[in-house]
Amino acid sequence: MAALNLQYGGKASVTAILRSNYNHVTKHGFNIRSIDHGVVKGFRPDTILRKVPDVASEGIPPYKFIVCTTKNIPDVSPTLEEIIRPAVTPGYSVIVLVQNGLNIEKPTIAAFPNNIVLSGVSFCGSHEVKTGEIVHEDSDKISVGPFKNSTIGSEEQSQAAKDFVEIYGAGGKCAPEYQPNVGWIRWRKLLYNACLNPSCAITDLDTGRIQLADGVVDGLVRPAMEEIRAGAKACGHDLPQDLVDFMITMDPVTMYNPPSMQVDIRKGRYSEYQNCVGEPLREGLKHGVPMPTLTVLYNILSAIQWHTKQKNGLIQIPDAVDHTATT
Repeated sequence: MAALNLQYGGKASVTAILRSNYNHVTKHGFNIRSIDHGVVKGFRPDTILRKVPDVASEGIPPYKFIVCTTKNIPDVSPTLEEIIRPAVTPGYSVIVLVQNGLNIEKPTIAAFPNNIVLSGVSFCGSHEVKTGEIVHEDSDKISVGPFKNSTIGSEEQSQAAKDFVEIYGAGGKCAPEYQPNVGWIRWRKLLYNACLNPSCAITDLDTGRIQLADGVVDGLVRPAMEEIRAGAKACGHDLPQDLVDFMITMDPVTMYNPPSMQVDIRKGRYSEYQNCVGEPLREGLKHGVPMPTLTVLYNILSAIQWHTKQKNGLIQIPDAVDHTATT
């Protein structure tokens, strides 16, 4: 959806890096049913590649914006920084992290200290229901602002964010906003991604069923959200109380929407639990905020992630031994 919005506005030429759906989209494009764009048949980004290009060695003009919409899984290699490095032109490329979680910018700024890094916080309900088939059922809302990098002037960073917002919204089909208070907007989304998202993933109840299930919202989701509010306040970001009910009921019950973490765990994929739950938990505890609910959610997700790594061969365990007593 980001590629569609950028290309639709006519102010960007888009190169998309596709993986499992590369062959299909190259031949047929994406078929999209979108609440913002209507029915779009055979959409193709301007350029489709299998892997991130090496700008210097391939003689490619430098990319002004490198938009990262991958899942953020810092505990599984390769890291995002390793993936995008060949495409980054030092001092020129602006790296846009349209990704979930807290403190995601720290390794990126460390790897590319002379490049502007932008935060993109996106609410955009879209799913690839089968290869090349996209259902987009919740309007694209993205807030963009600069992550603070002390080596680059603040005005330059702010202007890069404003430029990206202009390019993204040029087609008039979505409403991107410039949001300089990056910390506030990221803590705000954590009410969903650190609380409702992992609760759905662990219980395997989607956002509709979790509202219908007896006691789950009041006994699990709401306490986690209050811990996020307390953690945000300790870090200087006051989240209004009414945001809790807004996030819980944001998806209509009858949408029965499985959040991203639930989809990933259902499919046996790695989850974004470190940045979505682990980082806000660590920040809260560092500031003396009790977080018992988030601690339990984090440890359960850690166990699930360990199991996924073990199934994928990243963790080796001893072979089973028959301990049956013999006489």
